[in-house]
Amino acid sequence: MMNVDLHCHSTVSDGLLAPADVAAFARKAGVDVWALTDHDEVDGIQAARQAAGELGMRFVSGVEISITWAGQTVHIVGLHIDEHNEALRKGLEATRSGRDRRGHEISAQLEKVGIHNAYEGALKYVGNPDLMSRTHFARYLVEIGACDSTADVFRKYLSEGKPGYVPHRWATLEEAVSWIRGAGGIPVIAHPGRYKFAQVAEDALFDQFRQLGGNAIEVVTGSHSPDQYATYAEVARRFGFLASRGTDFHGPGEARVDFALLPPLPPGLTPVWHDWF
Repeated sequence: MMNVDLHCHSTVSDGLLAPADVAAFARKAGVDVWALTDHDEVDGIQAARQAAGELGMRFVSGVEISITWAGQTVHIVGLHIDEHNEALRKGLEATRSGRDRRGHEISAQLEKVGIHNAYEGALKYVGNPDLMSRTHFARYLVEIGACDSTADVFRKYLSEGKPGYVPHRWATLEEAVSWIRGAGGIPVIAHPGRYKFAQVAEDALFDQFRQLGGNAIEVVTGSHSPDQYATYAEVARRFGFLASRGTDFHGPGEARVDFALLPPLPPGLTPVWHDWF
């Protein structure tokens, strides 16, 4: 059985490794088919594709687009995209705008609770100046000992209702699906188990996504707990979605599940890659 990982990040967004190094890390762990899906950015794809080819690994071009839906941030992965598509690139550029301003606002909020110079601290971890994210702040807060892990930082400071949380209005679901499909790609709802929607709202998200032309969700992902694999396998069956799989790798020491340990998709699902090879 092929080891397929279709959700990974590099320093082009909020990962710790350059695209080629992520490729090497994945290949060493036994990955056969790999996608780089940086947040709102496609500039790492060329280097990733070249590295994957040199390592004998099949490569899938990807992106993870941040959207706002029902007042929450949701992520839509695009797979097998044409990264040169003009509408996609313009849409991603628009989505990235405002991140620096939000970074300063997060820093100001953290200053109020005694965490000083957070913007400058987070900036040390930023590989792409256009893509400062909460993850970069989380790494800095771990560095200074404010929390033991990035997960703790999100729980205590950077999630909704906490002192460092600053909302940002991203693209719409309709825009993200349109950009991905216009670039020849497959839209996928990333890690649906992470969102805090009530059942009715979650079903509405899936239904609207399907009506717009979305046809896949992540079922097995490093961002899901093991019991959620079965939950979202059933969602895929119920809505007729293809099933995707990926670690959501950001770097050594931050991965929730190692490349080699992520389980296969549950039986009875059609993988999103079923007709690619």
